[in-house]
Amino acid sequence: MSNMKHLKFTILAVLIVPLLSSCGYNRMVELEENIDARWAQVENVYQRRADLIPNLVNTVKGYAEHERETLESVVEARSKATSINLSADELTEENMQKFEKAQEGLSSSLSRLMMVMERYPDLKANQNFRDLQAQLEGTENRISVERRKFNEATRQYNTYIKQFPRNFIAGMFGFESKPYFESDEGADEVPEVEF
Repeated sequence: MSNMKHLKFTILAVLIVPLLSSCGYNRMVELEENIDARWAQVENVYQRRADLIPNLVNTVKGYAEHERETLESVVEARSKATSINLSADELTEENMQKFEKAQEGLSSSLSRLMMVMERYPDLKANQNFRDLQAQLEGTENRISVERRKFNEATRQYNTYIKQFPRNFIAGMFGFESKPYFESDEGADEVPEVEF
């Protein structure tokens, strides 16, 4: 009796494995893994930015002690941004919005800090500060690039799992659409410039 069950299982496996492969299952796995890898790189560049902030804050402290409120807001925003850790399995619209909101808060605090620093020529001339500022600017560019790459991988995956007949296989095996990074709220508005 046991041999009969084993034979049935073997025959079933021989029939199902090629069927799954030809219906795109392996490609879905590959595309989902690509999203996971891209997400890890997005987190990596955000972490790089977070790691630069303590050095930047410490450099600024010596020059602008009375800007304590601005410095504290940067530290607090960094803390919030680094407290939201998402694995690739947790990429839902809601979780992505929380993640983006925390990162936007940090970006906003850093922008305010950079504006305040314009008032301190000695600080702007400090080599450490200039190096950190350049690294931070480079990191912001990397964040933009990695977000774009993540969105492209997400687009490929979402398109693939939604196409007929793969949408049935995707549904059977729990492959679900992944959310995209979206532009910051108000990014479509032209900024006001006053002289």
